[in-house]
Amino acid sequence: QVQLQESGPGLVKPSQTLSLTCTVSGASITTNDYYWTWIRQPPGKGLEWMGDIGYSGFTDYSPSLKSRTSISRDTSKNQFTLQLSSVTPEDTAVYYCKANIRFYEYWGQGTQVTVSS
Repeated sequence: QVQLQESGPGLVKPSQTLSLTCTVSGASITTNDYYWTWIRQPPGKGLEWMGDIGYSGFTDYSPSLKSRTSISRDTSKNQFTLQLSSVTPEDTAVYYCKANIRFYEYWGQGTQVTVSS
């Protein structure tokens, strides 16, 4: 069974960098054709795709967030990480990581991140 768990600080100050880690169990992040996603949902709004990292390490980002977003991975820990720089209160959201495994999707439970001084 594939499971994902987000972790990171729940409160970030404006202008700082938000950093979240997704720990994966039940599947390897380097398995061919699998890819891994970060998605967020601001309060009262819909889901927003932020970016992907593929099994080979290839990354793809939302054009609207590309200048501030970096997704990386630690294959030894089977984790992938989101960094979002220069955050503002508009970046307050529930952040989710997701596995895309052929015809299936697996979601983490989500983690609330609030940007506030």
